[in-house]
Amino acid sequence: MLRARDAMDRAYAEPLDVPALARIAHVSEAHFARTFRATFGETPHRYLQRRRVERAMHLLRETDRSVTDICFMVGFGSPGTFSRTFHDIVGRSPRTYRKEAQVTGVPTCFTMAWTRPSA
Repeated sequence: MLRARDAMDRAYAEPLDVPALARIAHVSEAHFARTFRATFGETPHRYLQRRRVERAMHLLRETDRSVTDICFMVGFGSPGTFSRTFHDIVGRSPRTYRKEAQVTGVPTCFTMAWTRPSA
C-alpha cells in the first residue's frame, strides 16, 4: 500500500487508475481498493484527487499561472471537474482561494501541513 501511495505522491499529475496501482502494490484490484481505504481512510481515487488539489493550492498561492493551466498541470482533465473537486475539498473555488491566499515566507512543507484540506 505504501508503494502505491508513494507512486501517487510522485506521479500525481499522470493518469493513475486502480489496476495500475494494484500492480504496484502486487495485489488484486479489489483487494487493493479495500485495503487502501482501510489503511488510509479514503479511496485511492479520493486520495489522488486530494493530492492534486494540494499541489494546485500551492501553485495558486505561489504562481501567476491561470487556473486552467494549473488544472491541467496537476492532472485534471477538465477545468469544470477541477473547480468542482477543488471546491468540494477546500470549501471555496480556486479563484476565491487564490484571492484569499497569502504568500508565506515559511517552507512549503509547513504551509502544506497547515493548509491541508480535510478528507
